[in-house]
Amino acid sequence: MAYAPDNLPIYDADSHIMELPDFLKAYADPSVRDDIPEVSYSASLVTDEEVEVIVSQGNRHSDEHRASMIALGDKLIESSKEIQALGAFNKADRSVAMDLLGFRKQLVFATHSVAFPFHPSSKKPMDLRYAATRAHNRHMADFCSDDDRLLGVGIIPLDDSSRVMEELEFVLESNLKAVWVPHRAPFDKSPGHVDFDPFWRLLAESGTPFLLHVGGSPLQALKVWSNNGRGAVKDWMGGGENVRTKDAALMHQPPETFISMLLLDGVFDRNPRLRGAAVELGAGWVPEMLRRLDWVSKIYGRVDKSVRFERPPSVQLTEQMGFTPFPHEDVGNLIEQSNEHLYLFSSDYPHVEGGRNPIAKFEKSLEGQAEGTKTRFYSENFLRLWPGARVAA
Repeated sequence: MAYAPDNLPIYDADSHIMELPDFLKAYADPSVRDDIPEVSYSASLVTDEEVEVIVSQGNRHSDEHRASMIALGDKLIESSKEIQALGAFNKADRSVAMDLLGFRKQLVFATHSVAFPFHPSSKKPMDLRYAATRAHNRHMADFCSDDDRLLGVGIIPLDDSSRVMEELEFVLESNLKAVWVPHRAPFDKSPGHVDFDPFWRLLAESGTPFLLHVGGSPLQALKVWSNNGRGAVKDWMGGGENVRTKDAALMHQPPETFISMLLLDGVFDRNPRLRGAAVELGAGWVPEMLRRLDWVSKIYGRVDKSVRFERPPSVQLTEQMGFTPFPHEDVGNLIEQSNEHLYLFSSDYPHVEGGRNPIAKFEKSLEGQAEGTKTRFYSENFLRLWPGARVAA
């Protein structure tokens, strides 16, 4: 018996690989392999000792550990977490995990390997960041290549517009199903800058959604906000993805800014077939964003022709975007404040942040909603963004 009931088709908008240290190096071009850093778990719940044991076993779990995970059956999601999870880094084991989870399809994101290509610094040459991007995309395509339930998510930093199209072409050729972009301004430009028009247009034409995800922009608020003369505050699990109390209060601001800029720069309006989603960034901020963009367009459009749209912003985003609520958020209330077409189920497997029983938590917040509304949350809103992912009943 699988975790997801047979009578409840669920499409999972968020899951992860827990990368081993050589995740990027092993798939990098030989000419730069020595310059690509190993993936680090220094800011997570995973210990160096855990990683070392797995590496010493040939980048695999022991047969005993694997058997113990499989024995969990439909309870897998409760206890199989982080790097010790079934299928955390081994693609054959991930297929077994999918049998036990029972999701029809599942988006697959990286976890820690995106830090090097996504976040610029003076110590990271642009050539090397895009080489790491290519290595990530090769590895992700390989991981998802043997199981069509796994929808691999490629990555593309937008910092060098001359390289963006080359990498997008590679992602499309590699059968990856979405493109994760950092939700920050690409250096000195808006993501809606004319230089990126070919990028958004090709995503739209190819039917490939873009994705925003936690980790696509620095997680922590500016250090000055946490300098209150008291002790440092840990995140709610003492480690994890390192989102602390004040970070959690503000983490919606960068993705809301990114989406708002795309909207106000007319990217959705010019590309009505463009699809996207904001994943593991919560959704409590979405209803107010829709309201705000509608009145900004209406009022400022009196003098600013660039924000005069035939479709109001709220309609554009409802038709072209999706958002994954956190399990603790009240999805029913979000629907009442906005509409039932915006929100997507996600498990976050195998991250601990996804909880032990996300279906039960979401079911509780959907009490009293029509069955059609629940169907949209668990499957139809996902299939609006990825229509080719539908599995026949």
